[in-house]
Order: sequence, then C-alpha cells, then structure tokens
Amino acid sequence: MSKKPSIPKGTRDFSPQEVVKRNYIIDTIKASFTRFGFQPIETPSFENSETLMGKYGEEGDRLIFKILNSGDFLSKVDDTLYAEKDSGKITQRISEKALRYDLTVPFARYVVQHQNEITFPFKRYQIQPVWRADRPQKGRFREFYQCDADVVGSDSLWQEVEFVQLYDAVFAKLKLDGVTIKLNNRKILSGIAEVIGETDKLIDFTVALDKLDKIGEEGVKTEMRGKGISETAIQKVQPLFEAKGNASEKLTLLSELLKTSETGKKGVSELEFIVSTISEIGLQTANLEIDVTLARGLNYYTGAIFEVAAPEGVNMGSIGGGGRYDDLTGIFGLPNVSGVGISFGLDRIYLVMEELNLFPETVAEGSRVLFINFGEAEARYALKAVTRLRQQGISAELYPDAAKMGKQMGYADKRDIPFVVLAGEKEMEDGQYTLKNMKSGDQDQLNLDALLNALK
Repeated sequence: MSKKPSIPKGTRDFSPQEVVKRNYIIDTIKASFTRFGFQPIETPSFENSETLMGKYGEEGDRLIFKILNSGDFLSKVDDTLYAEKDSGKITQRISEKALRYDLTVPFARYVVQHQNEITFPFKRYQIQPVWRADRPQKGRFREFYQCDADVVGSDSLWQEVEFVQLYDAVFAKLKLDGVTIKLNNRKILSGIAEVIGETDKLIDFTVALDKLDKIGEEGVKTEMRGKGISETAIQKVQPLFEAKGNASEKLTLLSELLKTSETGKKGVSELEFIVSTISEIGLQTANLEIDVTLARGLNYYTGAIFEVAAPEGVNMGSIGGGGRYDDLTGIFGLPNVSGVGISFGLDRIYLVMEELNLFPETVAEGSRVLFINFGEAEARYALKAVTRLRQQGISAELYPDAAKMGKQMGYADKRDIPFVVLAGEKEMEDGQYTLKNMKSGDQDQLNLDALLNALK
C-alpha cells in the first residue's frame, strides 16, 4: 500500500476560499503601502549563508533553514572533521546557502548591491514568504509570508511617526479595531543594561526580557540568572516589571531610571517625540502604548522598536513588528545608512480576522454564472456569451462536460455560483438564454444584451 501523502510540519495547503481571503489582506496592505509612497521589490527565496548568519542573534541563527550543496556534498568533509560530530563545523562545509529568515536582511543586502541605482531615502515594500525552523504552534508556522515596509537613508523620527500611521491605516481598512501598537527603544534597553552594570550582557538581557509575555516575570528572572546576570542587577530592573499607567507616566518612570545614562535619555527623548506627535495627529482605530519590556530579541535594532498586539480577547501573539536599524547596511559594506521598517504578520492577521468574522461576504465570491453544457453545438453557443460576459468583467464559466443536469446544477450549488444559464435547442433558435437565480429559483428568457445587464 502506498504511503499517504503529507506536508512538512509548520506548512499548510490553502483552499481557494483561503487564498481569496489572504489576497484580500495582501491587497489591502499593498494599497496602503502605495498610498504612503513605498515601492515594491522582490529578492530570492534563498541567500548565501554568510548573508544571513550572525544577523539575528544566537537564537535566530538556530532557526535558519540551511540548504545542502548540490552533488556529493559530503566530499568536502574529511574523516577527522566527520569524527568530531560537530554539526556547526560540518554545516559550513556542506551548506553554502539558506532560506531567508526574514525580508529585512535581504533588503539590506539589496540596498548595498544596488546603491548606485537607488534614490535615497529609499522607501520599499516587499511581500514574500520566509522560513524559520521554529516549533509549530497556533499562529506560528515554519513557512509564512511577511509584508514589510522600510525606509533607508534617513534618520528622521518622522519615519517612525509615519509607520505608526501606516499600521493604523491598514488595520482601519481591515476593520480590525482595537489593535495595540507597542513602542519601545533599543537605546532605552542599552541604557538600562548600563545603569544596572550589565552592559556586556545586553543581548542576554534583552532576549530574556522579550519573553515576559510568554514565561512571566519569574521565568525572565530565572533566565537572566542563568545567563550570569547578577541578583543586584535584576533587582534594579524590578520597576520595569511593575510599570503601569499611560505613556506619560511610563516615560516619567524611564526618565528617572535612566537619568545617569546619556544613551538611555536619548531613547526616552525619541519616544517622547513619537508619542507627542501621534497624540496631536490622532489615530483612526489603533491604540499606541509604551511597553518598557519590549525588546524583540533581534541584534540589529538600534532605535525605536514596534510590536502590534491583536485586539483584547483574541489569543494570538504579535501580528506585526519592526524597528530602526542604523547599522544594518554597514555589515555589507555600506556604513552610515540609517533604516527603519515594519512588518505585518499576514498569517496571524488572517487567523484574527477569521476568529472575529471580519472578512466581507463579497471577498469569497467566485464565478457569478455557470452555463449548462447540453452538447457540442449548445456549448459553442454558450461559449460566445461566456466570452462576452468575461470581456465585460463578469466572471463566468461553461461546465466542461455534457453531464446530467443534476450533476451540473449540483456543481453550481456547491460552488455557491448565484446564477445558471440554460441554452438548449429552443434558446438557440430564438437567440435567447434562460437565466436562473439559484437562490430564488426564478427564471427569465433574455437576449445577450439583456443577459449582460442582468448579471452586471
């Protein structure tokens, strides 16, 4: 017996209905990107390993899918190296490429390679799949789409303000009310590490802090201790775990905590600018909140950090995130090019909209009319009308086989096609078409022009 086919864990097939709904989200995001002045680019699904490795921190590197070299890939591994059983060393010999982990690092590589063709500041958007060797769970997949928008070539904080507006514009269009745009600043995290005397453990500190919503306060403290962060330092950051109140109150807390750190004070100042500007302009539907524990765990953020939470009551992780990365292009040989960007989590947004029943009914509409096939001559007659309808922008199809009427009508019913056209010998003689409303059962005999008008 042949083995039942399956797909890898963390991947999915999408039905026609699901693809249509996903495209609705993508088209909404894409339209907003365009309105905000972003231009589209695309990059390869896989990159040279050296492009990706070392850009996401130790945890991120472990989640990168490596691609085996072509041919006899083990020929470059000598017996001594093979006997060591060191997968890291062996991987360097047998794999030179990897699937992209995100769209930001490939974008930085793109900017460096095409710097002479780009007009700065360069505003780009990119909607493509990425891959991560993560543990699959609700809302977390190994293959998923990212919808990114970035600006490089400007260190102006107006860009951060615009990205808050962009998030708000997209979620307002999707009628996804009550999302929360969380905001922090990497300089604040660096300042905190400085004032608690753990500057050399900044990455360990931020990675642990970023897990607060997953493992709780005690879990974060345990992880910090495990990374060698002192008990005294952990006590000094206790105010972060207890921070409550509005943006103004949290900024006051941060100002007091970071009064001895110039880097930290700079981060507070940047947050104050973004919050005060958005407060003056206003948002359509989203909430803006300062989250003093938000870190996002990625090495390349240097300024503002964004994360978007689903509406209250929906059990879902972040549905968007991003931040400023002043040094990212420098690692590819183009220093002093500041960048900032955000990403929309398409798959999680889809799940949230499904749960809240936010997709418009019209999104799932397919063919508007099915022509019944009575035989070769009748099919030719019907196809002329089908062609005219399609030219007028009306989705129409002809059933391919002259099957029993019940089978053809059942097909229309299962596909939720609202109208059926019957064109047999009598209709052909009269130059008519019988239009049947599948919901009401009403039927009308119409010529082609009247049929076009009835179906518009």
